[in-house]
Amino acid sequence: MLTRLTIRTPGQGLHDITDQVARIVADTRTPDGLCTLFIRHTSASLTIQENADPSARHDLEQWLNRLVPEGDPLYTHTAEGPDDMPSHIKAILTQTSISIPIENARLALGTWQGIYLWEHRKHPHDRSVLVHLTS
Repeated sequence: MLTRLTIRTPGQGLHDITDQVARIVADTRTPDGLCTLFIRHTSASLTIQENADPSARHDLEQWLNRLVPEGDPLYTHTAEGPDDMPSHIKAILTQTSISIPIENARLALGTWQGIYLWEHRKHPHDRSVLVHLTS
């Protein structure tokens, strides 16, 4: 089964989509299988990360912004602004697809794990995430 989620991001950062994905799994009643997520963009990504302490997400965002700063004079792809090329580099360093086992019709995430859409652009965007369930 394939479902498309449209996620409106308010801007740069890690945005929790765990509940939306879990709802799809629950609604389909897939007993055991695999949930594969794929983001259809080159300036955003997906990750599984700690969902308990927001400081972990904050630290990750700060670290990636230091690793891939805006304004590098070597960038030539700047048509959409100073965050354009850095967002593509950040997406290449992270993930566009993740897979999560389904066990007893639930995502088999660990206690402190959540699914995040990582928006790398500063402005709001509508992001498309495909959710594919197999049993």
